[in-house]
Amino acid sequence: MPPAPASPQAWPRPPAWQRGGHRQTIAAALWAARSPEPLPPWQRQRWFTPDDDFIDADLRVPPHPQGAVVLFHGLEGSSCSHYAQALAWVAWRRGWAVIVPHFRGCSGEPNRAARAYHSGDHAEVDWMLARAAALTAGLPLWAVGVSLGGNALLRWLQEQGERARQRLRAAAAVSAPLDLVAAGAAIDRGLNRWLYARHFLRTMRDKAAEMARRHPQRLEVQRAVRARTLRAFDDAFTAPLHGFAGVDDYWRRASSRPQMDRIALPTLVLNARNDPFVPAASLPQPHEVGPWVRLWQPLQGGHVGFAEPRHVGDVRGQVWGLWQHVLDWLQAAAALPSGPAAGQAAEVRHG
Repeated sequence: MPPAPASPQAWPRPPAWQRGGHRQTIAAALWAARSPEPLPPWQRQRWFTPDDDFIDADLRVPPHPQGAVVLFHGLEGSSCSHYAQALAWVAWRRGWAVIVPHFRGCSGEPNRAARAYHSGDHAEVDWMLARAAALTAGLPLWAVGVSLGGNALLRWLQEQGERARQRLRAAAAVSAPLDLVAAGAAIDRGLNRWLYARHFLRTMRDKAAEMARRHPQRLEVQRAVRARTLRAFDDAFTAPLHGFAGVDDYWRRASSRPQMDRIALPTLVLNARNDPFVPAASLPQPHEVGPWVRLWQPLQGGHVGFAEPRHVGDVRGQVWGLWQHVLDWLQAAAALPSGPAAGQAAEVRHG
């Protein structure tokens, strides 16, 4: 397995004023530069699903693609998210196509079916990857998941085992909440509740109410629209909508940490140890993962932050450096032999 993408002492080095996980999270999302130059607009495709619904996928394909990467976005994210734009620029520069399939309800148009998305949605990930693989036949294909999308991708890898190699060369999960019980508790308390939970719930409650209007026989939405924590919302809406007995059943079954030893594809799992709502104590250690998993746990970075200054005195920083590291690792991992001898004991890099 390739080593972690950068030495823990060298990366990341955020702008000096960005001390702590909150500043690194918020500054990266709101102020950091996403690409050094403009890119062509996304090209949207609508993929029709077997349950008479649709998935909107945004694509950016260079003239002569050398490979392709599928990005699974985070909670309430999209192809407009800062990490999606930065990854797309890095991929474009190396001649890779980028495909961002939007989870249901995240493309700007309400979906038709009584279904949304959740952190353990490996069945939806499987269908999306099948479509992406058909579009990119003959090209090396990689997958990256961010936050919620990262956990869902890891759950897909766990369910697929060695079959994952039929679709992908390698995968990466960035800032994934591997233990949903710990992450859910963290985001719902203290400052996190006011900075992040309220932000997510603002759109999630509206979507739940809209879905209930279209499917009154399936949904009783009053508890969901009154929810003031993610735990309450998941218990009232996400869990029952997707067949879970409640929030505890959902968070337990959807968490990827307990099954990290089932992954049989080269996989990078990157989590900053100062992530505001993925507690460092909830992150796995080397003995908990299988030989195909490389853990990278730098001290800095926040939640999908990892901004670095472009030059001396730069206070905004840039966020494409993260994806240069990650895509370099994916490309190196794709060159590994496919047999089990290619794996080795996992290690973790701390910053």
